[in-house]
Amino acid sequence: MQQLQTIDADTLMSTPLPVTQFIVEGLLPEGLHILAGSPKIGKSWLALWICLRVSKGEPVWELPATRGTVLYLCLEDSYARIQNRLFQITDDAPDTLHFTNLSGSIGDGLENQITAFLAVHPDTNLIVIDTLQKIRDIVPDNNSYANDYRDLSVLKNLADQHHIAILLIHHLRKMKDDDPMNMISGTTGISGATDSNFVLKRKDRSSPRAELHCTGRDIESRVLELSFQKETHTWVLSEPLEREKVSVDPELLSLSAFLKQLHTFTGTATELSTLLEHKTGEIVSPSALSKKLAKHTSELEKSGIHVSSSRTRTARQLCISCDSCDGSDRSDGKNG
Repeated sequence: MQQLQTIDADTLMSTPLPVTQFIVEGLLPEGLHILAGSPKIGKSWLALWICLRVSKGEPVWELPATRGTVLYLCLEDSYARIQNRLFQITDDAPDTLHFTNLSGSIGDGLENQITAFLAVHPDTNLIVIDTLQKIRDIVPDNNSYANDYRDLSVLKNLADQHHIAILLIHHLRKMKDDDPMNMISGTTGISGATDSNFVLKRKDRSSPRAELHCTGRDIESRVLELSFQKETHTWVLSEPLEREKVSVDPELLSLSAFLKQLHTFTGTATELSTLLEHKTGEIVSPSALSKKLAKHTSELEKSGIHVSSSRTRTARQLCISCDSCDGSDRSDGKNG
C-alpha cells in the first residue's frame, strides 16, 4: 500500500502556497459552485449575463471580473432560444463566449470533452453547466449521498486541475427551510462537494425582487438584494454591496516595501533575513521570515509581489519577483 504523503505543521506554515484566484472578485473563485433556484425563476438569465461579463472582462455588479474564454453548456435550450436571449441582453457578444447544447455525461465523455475544449482554449476561466441533472446518468438510488458526492467530486477535481470555475445550475426542492442552502435539491453530498453555493430566491413568485444567498469556503457568507429588470432581462443590485473594512497591517506594509526594493530574489530564507537586516536594521530569524511570507502571500500577490518556494538537494529556495517595483537595488538580491 502506498504510504501517506504528509507535511509537518512547521513546514506548512513556512511554505508560500498558490493563491486562490477569483473569476469574479470576492464572489466566484476557481473551483466548483452551485447556483440553485426554483424553476423559471431566472437562473439561466443570471448565468448567461455572468458569462457575458466574464468573457468581456466587465464587472459583475460592482465586482471586478477576470477576462477569459467562457463555455456555456445550455443543455435545456436550443441555439435559437440562446440567440434570442443574447439579443435581449446585449448588442455586443464576444467570440470568447462559446455555447453547446449537447454533451456527454459525468463518467461518460463529459470530462474528455471539457479537457479537449480547454486544450484549444487555454485561457478559459469559467464553464457554466445548465443544468446539473442533464449531465448525470440515472443510477439505482441505493446510496444517493455517495452518488451525489462522487459525481460532483469528478467536476471538482476537473476545476481544480485546470484552475477554472465550474458553475452548475441546479434546482431547489419544494420543501421550505429556514436555511436556503438546505433547499438545494439532492443530498448534502451535492452542497458538501462544492466550494461555493448560491441560492436565488424571489420574495414571492410574482415579485421582481429576489435574494441571492452566497456561502462558500473562499467567500464571505452574505445575501445580495437583486431585482429583475424586464426591459433588459438582467438582475441588478437593489442595494449597494457592503464593503468589508480592511485594516492596514504594519507588518505587511514593512515586508512589502522591503521586497519591492529587492525587485527580484532567489535564495534561502537565511540569505533573505541577512538582506533584511542589512537594508532595514530589522532582525528577523529565517524561520520567522518564512512564516511571514507564507502568511501574507495572498496580500503580497495583490500588490504584484509573487512569492514561491522550491527545494533543492541542500536547502529550500525562495523565489520572489515584482510586477513593477523599484529596481534601483536589484544587485543586492541573490539570483540563482
